[in-house]
Amino acid sequence: MADNQKDIRTVSVFSGAGGLDIGAIEAGANVIWANDMMKEACLTYRTNIGNHIVCGDINEKMKELNGLTDISLVIGGPPCQGFSVAGKMDANDKRSQLIWSYLSVLDMLKPRAFVMENVKALGTLQKWEGTRNLLIRSMRNIGYSVNFMVLNAKDFDVPQARERIFIVGFRGDSTIVPDLYNMMKPYRIPSKTVREVLLTLDKAGTGNNQDVCRAKITLAQHPVLRKTPYAGMIFNGLGRPLRLDSYSATLPASMGGNKTPIIDENELYNQAEPWVDSYFESLTKNPNATVTTVVPDYLRRITVAEAALIQTFPRDYQFQGSQSMKYTQIGNAVPCNLGKAVVKMVIDVLNGKSQIIHSSQTFSKGFY
Repeated sequence: MADNQKDIRTVSVFSGAGGLDIGAIEAGANVIWANDMMKEACLTYRTNIGNHIVCGDINEKMKELNGLTDISLVIGGPPCQGFSVAGKMDANDKRSQLIWSYLSVLDMLKPRAFVMENVKALGTLQKWEGTRNLLIRSMRNIGYSVNFMVLNAKDFDVPQARERIFIVGFRGDSTIVPDLYNMMKPYRIPSKTVREVLLTLDKAGTGNNQDVCRAKITLAQHPVLRKTPYAGMIFNGLGRPLRLDSYSATLPASMGGNKTPIIDENELYNQAEPWVDSYFESLTKNPNATVTTVVPDYLRRITVAEAALIQTFPRDYQFQGSQSMKYTQIGNAVPCNLGKAVVKMVIDVLNGKSQIIHSSQTFSKGFY
């Protein structure tokens, strides 16, 4: 019975298109109730996972949780735009307040454990130290042994260098600080490269690789040069070229236009030298030259299917809504394989297959 999915009754909030839920289900969770307020994400969730998702504001739908009992796990990633360095970093942003809605769900359901995901900034920036401390203190006050960790998706079978904070708690002795980094070590799986992942798809616009992004690629007249063309801005817009033999940068929810990452098909399919490398070299030799080069037609933006694979969604996952909304759902998601690793660690503890490793640091000594 310990391995039976029905033993891990799970509630998912801020579920989006289901990235974290897919990972949790693969790890052994039985998600019985889910929620998101984006209608397209809810349609995607229903299409691929199930009808147990409730669409709407969690603060208005929370009363539906009253009848749920014996919940083992709560998972979710409250909207992060208010904390993100890519946003306005506004503490008064309504989306920043949704971490407290997550806390209310914990207080109502009293699950055996929980997993909360958010942007790295919430766990590392001094600007958010007060918010972070208050949140963790509040979680301890309702009976949880809590800690947080910042993980990079590339270390957990995701071809993307995407750093995110995970706050994890276990119901019990709230004075214990779990050593989450050590607890996650057995679940690390090095990722395949972007090239290895994308070569499993058909060519863009064919077969299983439809939904091509038509946003034009043009060169910046005044490029910003950094150490590599993959870090600088040599194209108009924020879409940057992908390192095919390494990992993608973080896929943003703003994909769909000129913020969509760029791929070199000649490099991908013909093993050619990356065009951006030679162009970047010419710029560094003569940075004041007038830009007259034309972008070759074998440079294009990644498709919806390619973005989804980089986020480790199943190949047959069907995203609903307009093309821009599909990109948004993918960019907002927790990479499935990263979610799977974290939730598997938690479920193994709940099922007695693993134990909480105690950190030598404590809350009373000012760990937070």
